[in-house]
Amino acid sequence: MRRITHFIAGEAYSANTSRTSDVFDPSTGQVQAQVELADAAVLSQAVQNAVAAQRSWAAMNPQRRARVMFRFKELIESNMDELAHLLSSEHGKVIADSKGDIQRGLEVVEFACGIPHLLKGEYTEGAGPGIDVYSTRQPLGVVAGITPFNFPAMIPLWMAAPAIACGNAFILKPSERDPSVPMRLAELAMEAGLPEGILNVVHGDKEIVDAILDHPDIKAVSFVGSSDIANYVYGRGAQNGKRVQCMGGAKNHGIILPDADLDQAVADIIGAAYGSAGERCMALPVVTPVGDAVAEELRKRLVKEIASLRVGIATDPDAHYGPVVGAAHKARIENYIQMAADEGAEIVVDGRGFSLQGYEDGYFLAPTLIDHVKPDMKSYQDEIFGPVLQILRAQTLEEALSYPTRHQYGNGVAIFTRNGDAARQFASQVEVGMVGINVPIPVPVAYHSFGGWKRSGFGDLDQYGMDGVRFYTRTKKITQRWPSGGAVIDQSFVIPTMA
Repeated sequence: MRRITHFIAGEAYSANTSRTSDVFDPSTGQVQAQVELADAAVLSQAVQNAVAAQRSWAAMNPQRRARVMFRFKELIESNMDELAHLLSSEHGKVIADSKGDIQRGLEVVEFACGIPHLLKGEYTEGAGPGIDVYSTRQPLGVVAGITPFNFPAMIPLWMAAPAIACGNAFILKPSERDPSVPMRLAELAMEAGLPEGILNVVHGDKEIVDAILDHPDIKAVSFVGSSDIANYVYGRGAQNGKRVQCMGGAKNHGIILPDADLDQAVADIIGAAYGSAGERCMALPVVTPVGDAVAEELRKRLVKEIASLRVGIATDPDAHYGPVVGAAHKARIENYIQMAADEGAEIVVDGRGFSLQGYEDGYFLAPTLIDHVKPDMKSYQDEIFGPVLQILRAQTLEEALSYPTRHQYGNGVAIFTRNGDAARQFASQVEVGMVGINVPIPVPVAYHSFGGWKRSGFGDLDQYGMDGVRFYTRTKKITQRWPSGGAVIDQSFVIPTMA
């Protein structure tokens, strides 16, 4: 059976350990590989190599680092098909969606190609008598990223590309459920000219996460995953003096006003709710129609569209989405569907019990639609992370606005309307980090930044964009004066000013 090792100092690295985790094919339910789980000793080996390589990488001028990023971008593009099939085989998302996963990460690599401009500091000539002040951005040293299973290409690239371009060495701890794409990306980075030790990949579980959070030579940690673990990572990392950014869970709402283009809204909601089997932190699992007439019409149209959806294996070109990632996750989703029924919600379309002929052991769930959900239901309060769409009805825009605002998560929200004033009011008042206006999945482009509020985001800086550059650098401020000869300035025991 195929064995997936670590990637340290530019090559595969095996710890020859008996601690491994099975990697499944979600379409068949069969084990296809085993991945080694690292311990603190493996991490120490990775950090040692990273420390040794980072200083000369940081000393390289930003334009040369950018050239490596350009070549890395070209290699990802030329290997897109291979990467997408590898990703789909371990995650389960359909090939087209896997290519989208890679493309959104690639866009951050493109952004990182502009690092010479992004690292420019500020300069003030004549801030005082013969005094100039300027600032520079310098890398932190060795930094780390801990990434989830649902985007095994995009999120590692969100973190690694800006971190490395800024002059840091990067240690990636990807999900052990789908580890092959991160390994392949590391190989491509080496082919692009990245020096040995600048990008390392270590696989593992909580043991390696704690080792990362405790290692004194790792200066910053970026994390994406569930909110409970994000809170843990943020607290432990900050307690150890690290810079930490953590993105957590989500429960994104789609608000449908009576004047919305319902045809477009339904098409958008179907894709946002069920795409990638709902395993996206920016999925849209709650729709809030305003008014009973809108709710009834929306429900009727959703039921019709759901009936046309095709669930299939990852390589089925006609499938709208594939299996969920694992058996335990499938059972968890099914439990939430039953919970909603027990709480008094109406299961309009039940996706449980679905079986795909020839792939009966795969982790498949058909689309589920639940109506008459109430805000006090646990099935609404929690993140389900599956192909489940809940209808939470409202009578006014103010009521609809209150639901995402009061929710524990504040990742994304969307409003569908033709009314610019209502959209502007909503965008201004809703307490959510990313807002879409007639856009169902409002993930910002690579030159902005990604991040939610409340229990969806821990830390002061978001992912990628200029926030990514700020996170992976620290600013040094220099105040300089060059003597020009002449009289010596008298000593002063007063705080210096520029008066």
